[in-house]
Parts: sequence; structure tokens; C-alpha cells
Amino acid sequence: MSEFQARTKRDADTLVVALAGECDLRSLDEMTAILMDAVRSSDKVAVDLAEVWFLDSSGLHALVTAHHAAAARSGRLYVVNPSGSVATVLEITGILELLRQPAPAEGAGEARQAEQHD
Repeated sequence: MSEFQARTKRDADTLVVALAGECDLRSLDEMTAILMDAVRSSDKVAVDLAEVWFLDSSGLHALVTAHHAAAARSGRLYVVNPSGSVATVLEITGILELLRQPAPAEGAGEARQAEQHD
């Protein structure tokens, strides 16, 4: 039995999908269904990988499939908090760059700096 869990929560304008455990062939169908539901219900989806300790090509496939589905709807899916071997796999395959968290909106940092100086 695969050790895989997923939780979703709304954080402002982003739907956060927190995955945990093993993202592998045994969890592929469940992971893909959860991610596809997320990109259908939100324009911005963050996939939190902080609690994922194993990610193979099946998990990568689910992430990329959901990314393409989001892009087809003019949405965005990105990953946050990968670490250890999960971050290594994402980096080596180039998927980390593809699914990198978007930079803050241009000018947002300037507005915060102005508030701090006032």
C-alpha cells in the first residue's frame, strides 16, 4: 500500500495542495485526480512538497500533466518547499524550473519598501 496523502486549502487567491509521503506509480491516479481537480477549480495552484519524501517519474508525470492543464486554462501550477532527494529529482529533470513559484508582482516590493519608510 502506498503511503500518500493530500490536503487542500485556500490561501487568498491560491489553492494549496499539500502532498505527503510517496508520489509514485501506486499513487499516480489519486495524485493526478487531485491535481486536475485543483487546476479546474483555481487559476493559481501551489503544490506543497514539504512532506513528500519520495518522487519518481510517475509523480513527475502527474505534476507536468496538471501544469499543462492549468496552462491550457491560462492558469498556473507551481511547486513550493521541495527538499532533499525530491528537490534533486525536480532540479535534475528541469521540472523545478518549469514549476518554479512565480516572482511577486512587479512593483509590489517597491510599495512595501515605501510603506516601511513612511
